[in-house]
Amino acid sequence: MAKRIMICDDAAVMRMMLKNILTQNGYEVVAEAENGAVALTKYKETKPDLVLMDITMPDVTGITALKNIREYDPKAAVIMCSAMGQQSMVVNSIEAGAKDFIVKPFQAERVLEAIKRVLND
Repeated sequence: MAKRIMICDDAAVMRMMLKNILTQNGYEVVAEAENGAVALTKYKETKPDLVLMDITMPDVTGITALKNIREYDPKAAVIMCSAMGQQSMVVNSIEAGAKDFIVKPFQAERVLEAIKRVLND
């Protein structure tokens, strides 16, 4: 059975790129969210195996959404994504419970490697 993944990014083109990488490699994209507020709602609705979450988004940031999702589900598997490879962002993400961190622009191999490691695929 395909692992179910939710993509959260304010840029539609990024969501599309990630969705293509995932679906071409046998994953099912069960939800997409354009900000952190929508991410929590969709997480509760779909209960994905994994979330790919952008850090920098309007309204509710990825780190806040990560904390909210992990409050709701302490076992939630979330991989953070950001164009800014700033050390503090990586540290904040990991401290908030992220399982891994991917820097944009995405390399398909790195995305898949992170997912496999986090899901123990």
